[in-house]
Amino acid sequence: MIETIVSVGAARLPAITAGPEGGIPVVFLHAGVCDHRMWAVEVEAVAEEGFRTLAYTRRGFGEAVSPDEPFSHLDDLEAVLAHFGIHAAVFVGCSMGGGLAIDFALRHPGRTAGLVLVGTAVTGGNYDLSDSDRQMEAVLEDAEERGDPEFQNRVDAHAWLDGPRSPNGRVGGTVRELFLDMNMRALTKQPPLTQESKRPSARDRIGEINAPALLVAGDLDFNYILTRHDGLSDDLPNAFAVILEGTAHLPNLERPDLFQPLLMEFLDALDE
Repeated sequence: MIETIVSVGAARLPAITAGPEGGIPVVFLHAGVCDHRMWAVEVEAVAEEGFRTLAYTRRGFGEAVSPDEPFSHLDDLEAVLAHFGIHAAVFVGCSMGGGLAIDFALRHPGRTAGLVLVGTAVTGGNYDLSDSDRQMEAVLEDAEERGDPEFQNRVDAHAWLDGPRSPNGRVGGTVRELFLDMNMRALTKQPPLTQESKRPSARDRIGEINAPALLVAGDLDFNYILTRHDGLSDDLPNAFAVILEGTAHLPNLERPDLFQPLLMEFLDALDE
């Protein structure tokens, strides 16, 4: 695995790559509570099967460095792909990373060989909160308003790693340590980025995406994310949907033994 820094304007974005140059590119896009390290195991595992793999950290996360300047995560993604000479790829995105993958597919359908969307966001997508979702959202908002990153980090770990309806601390060990480090870097990142360009809503355009798609969600995630997962399985014309039991918002970190076989089966089917 090769570590590098990609310059996009004044931003410096950490990236990791692996696999043969001639392999089908697979680009991993991280969740909003993580950075590219959430995909490090998959980057290596998929590369070992002959694919070219890439994961990078977006502005505002991890060790990415950027001034507070106008930017678009979608434009940044295009610049990162250009840096590595990647025209088309399979995009694997979790949460906000999934929303970015969807937006890329809508802008560049001919460059999207496939999508793997994990507990995905949808730009501009509305959702109805269940009572338990509302309770957890209120806790998250209170934690943010306190202005105490350490406290907010612990609350975020409960919501996004353990799952909002799970006991606090359900997921421990090195996975929890990694989550707390990734999320803390985002919570304390300076300077705050206040000039991100708003991306067009993708909510009413999902049916335009014809690329093969694998949808993955954990059954312990927020109810609205599970509802969105079900809706996308209906709206995407070429999608296969899976629920992973006993996992929450980051199933690849919790149960790589369940997630990776699904990913490899999907990629192998595209490579046939």
